[in-house]
Amino acid sequence: MTDGESAPAPVRPPDCNAALVLGDGSVWWGKGIGAEGEALGEVCFNTSMTGYQEIMTDPSYAGQIIAFTFPHIGNVGANREDIETTNPAARGLVLRADITSPANWRALQHFDTWLKSFGLTGIAGIDTRRLTRRIRDGGPPNGIVAYPVRDPSAIAGLAAKARAWPGLEGMDLAKEVSCRQTYCWDETVWSPQHGYGRQDHPRFHVVAVDYGAKRNILRQLAAEGCRVTVVPATATSADILRHDPDGIFLSNGPGDPAATGEYAVPAIRDLIAAGKPIFGICLGHQLLALALGGKTRKMAIGHRGANHPVKELDTAKVEITSQNHGFVVVPESLPGDVVQTHVSLFDGSNEGLRVAGKPIFSVQHHPEASPGPRDSNHLFKRFVAMMDAQR
Repeated sequence: MTDGESAPAPVRPPDCNAALVLGDGSVWWGKGIGAEGEALGEVCFNTSMTGYQEIMTDPSYAGQIIAFTFPHIGNVGANREDIETTNPAARGLVLRADITSPANWRALQHFDTWLKSFGLTGIAGIDTRRLTRRIRDGGPPNGIVAYPVRDPSAIAGLAAKARAWPGLEGMDLAKEVSCRQTYCWDETVWSPQHGYGRQDHPRFHVVAVDYGAKRNILRQLAAEGCRVTVVPATATSADILRHDPDGIFLSNGPGDPAATGEYAVPAIRDLIAAGKPIFGICLGHQLLALALGGKTRKMAIGHRGANHPVKELDTAKVEITSQNHGFVVVPESLPGDVVQTHVSLFDGSNEGLRVAGKPIFSVQHHPEASPGPRDSNHLFKRFVAMMDAQR
């Protein structure tokens, strides 16, 4: 090729009609699934073996394309119950194999049909092991899933779109996925016999700040005897305290905590001064750390899966946890009265904190699971015990 000549368009395999194109120009051909269209975002991987519908509806995945490392996606179909929000925030998905036909008594529709109903675009037939190693070694790249791709000459334009995407660092996505109005929640956890229950005899009132809250977190709070009032991410401390809550919950959510912290941190600092029990999860944990004077940073490799070992330092107990985050609290930045309580046994990163002498704590992992193990479910009882102690 001489100077001034463009690179030849990549050859499209005859059995492929879709492509995953990364910002570095690499092309991964496959077969389109879900709705036709383009999905642009950060490409990450999730190692969970179950719960693909819950993962796709987790608001924390806003701005991201999820590569599933487990090959049998679709085997339990889709239903109306295993969702974490009404409208999925994930941009798209990448699979190794074609979507499996459903074989489960709770399935109401094929997973591909479910994807189409929400306009979600994906690609199957990708070597997800090689893609995962690429993400592990080089960090999560910008990428775009395009379906269909009939003309290979379009690849250069798709790569340019991926390169131009600004990335999650500095991006506030909590406003996009948060509720717009305050509402009440009383649905409790699911059981095979009765489905979801209702909390009709609450002992406590919790205000949950919705930065992208998963429904199962709200269900866990209701199941522990809480009447839950959910407020938007932009709620001020006055908005929250006028409900006279027994405790305050800071939810999970997507994006860069430093960006969301521009409006969330001042409110949280006022809530800390109010002296009420506070419990944070994931983004809520990071925002609490910022409000206490700590710092956060983007991770080279995020934690996304349902097999992450976390050690509680006070007890030396190890719990297997569900996780989904690409930013982390910097423990050395925490002030002296803030104690690191949990660490990841994968990479030693921070997984929890508490404030000495105050009923305030948070964790980076997801004790509500959905999907994943329930080893950390007891943390909801810890929060309730703090509210009970203040009565």
